[in-house]
Amino acid sequence: MSVVAEFTIPADGFALEHTFEAVPDATVEIERLATHSREWVMPFLWATSDDLEAVERALEDDPDVDGVRTLNVADGIGYFNVHWSERIQELIDLIVDQRGIMQEAEAKNGRWYLKLKFVDRTVLEEFQAHFRERDYTFELQRLHQGVEPKERRYDLTPGQQEVLTIAQEMGYFEVPRETQIEELAAELDISTNSVSQRLRRATDNLVRNSLTVSPPKGMSESVSE
Repeated sequence: MSVVAEFTIPADGFALEHTFEAVPDATVEIERLATHSREWVMPFLWATSDDLEAVERALEDDPDVDGVRTLNVADGIGYFNVHWSERIQELIDLIVDQRGIMQEAEAKNGRWYLKLKFVDRTVLEEFQAHFRERDYTFELQRLHQGVEPKERRYDLTPGQQEVLTIAQEMGYFEVPRETQIEELAAELDISTNSVSQRLRRATDNLVRNSLTVSPPKGMSESVSE
């Protein structure tokens, strides 16, 4: 049976160490695409920060990035098209070659959170052994069967499920509202921009996965926090 492994790895062992050193409050999330081209496995990223111009400058100067283009900036959230360096491309190749299917990739405080799916536990163990021999510090945090928990049926990440649950419990969806976004941010100990982002994208995932029969032709699904 397939298994899903959740790993953490420091930025200096994966990607964007310079960016997180330059902008410590930055939160980054990779938008993964299903593709056979190595350059289009992780071509887009979302970033939140109090200074998105600093994030853009940091990405431009980051040795892990060969090129970056700002696609959109609004409400403290930036959307960037990134061309990764050869080192990162080779790391992506290694993960793919070891039969790891990237489901989620996000980072904050200089540490990446990765969720990878494997066809069975043997393949996972081979993956771990392969990277251990090469001194990559993938730390296994959680392991569960590939049959996803209920919230994943709607493509909700743990962060999205948490913000929806807290918002409902605190009366954010009541009419009139019983709480404001600032109170949700204080309860979750994250910025108001992050709360807004998670609420909007969680709602989009719920609608897309519960009311939409299938994605538009030619579109591939992505995983977001």
